[in-house]
Amino acid sequence: MEPRLKSRLWVAAEIRRCAARDIVAVVARRGDPDAGAILLKVNRFAAGCTVHGGSYGRDGERVWIAGTGPEPVPEAAADAYIERQRDRDPDLWVLEIEDPHGRYALGDTVA
Repeated sequence: MEPRLKSRLWVAAEIRRCAARDIVAVVARRGDPDAGAILLKVNRFAAGCTVHGGSYGRDGERVWIAGTGPEPVPEAAADAYIERQRDRDPDLWVLEIEDPHGRYALGDTVA
């Protein structure tokens, strides 16, 4: 198994990647700095929110799974999903991305 990038480094890099594109990204919750799972909440405001959970595929590449389904949901539904996940995993990171113009795209595989 290949070494994986620490969660805190991946989150910091994603915040910088968003900033370079003038997209607001904030850490809504800090998790375990080394191996905490990561949830991405992409808030498109009037268009709704999506929440993706990070995992790793068979080849060790990061894969994102749409936790709230393929279609955007209201923000309250996204927040409820995140809360349920936080109750199950105290080491969880939550990165919230505010993207009203739909410019944000995950850089890794989406399942």
